[in-house]
Amino acid sequence: MVHTHYKQEINMTEALMSRINELISHYPEDKRKSALLPVLHEVQDAHDNWLSIELQDKVAEILQIKPIEVYEVVTFYTMYNQRPIGKYMFEFCQTSPCCLNGVEDLMDYTCEKLGVQVGEPTADGLFEVRGVECLGACGYAPMMQLGDFYKEHLTAAKIDQLIADCKEDKIILHDK
Repeated sequence: MVHTHYKQEINMTEALMSRINELISHYPEDKRKSALLPVLHEVQDAHDNWLSIELQDKVAEILQIKPIEVYEVVTFYTMYNQRPIGKYMFEFCQTSPCCLNGVEDLMDYTCEKLGVQVGEPTADGLFEVRGVECLGACGYAPMMQLGDFYKEHLTAAKIDQLIADCKEDKIILHDK
């Protein structure tokens, strides 16, 4: 496997640091590490939805923990991105209920429509398709997550509409 080192500008704004400090304040001083997951979310959101090694090191410094403690979390959870990703990440649930309801065919359809393979951003950086573990919405299969929102009972027609809406910037990704 080839590992590429992506460069990223680190921009720890006053507003971001204020939010990080607010998150840290919810935990005892000797348990700062407990803020790691929410801090990573905030930092990732503020940095084009991905976390370079240097940015992970910065989080470790802020939380006063070892960098490896951050790397372990970032590499374990699929919600943290270690490289630049497509603006619109189509995260298809790949567990049994979704597979039984055709999610694999929909993933293939989406990749073909976008001209990419799973895990590969489109040339314009707008889209990426990813398979993920259970999203906990089995009754709505097949489904996917797009930003903070679930897209349920998917069909090829719904995928076409989502792609069109994304291209027209009509999709809200976050509920913040």
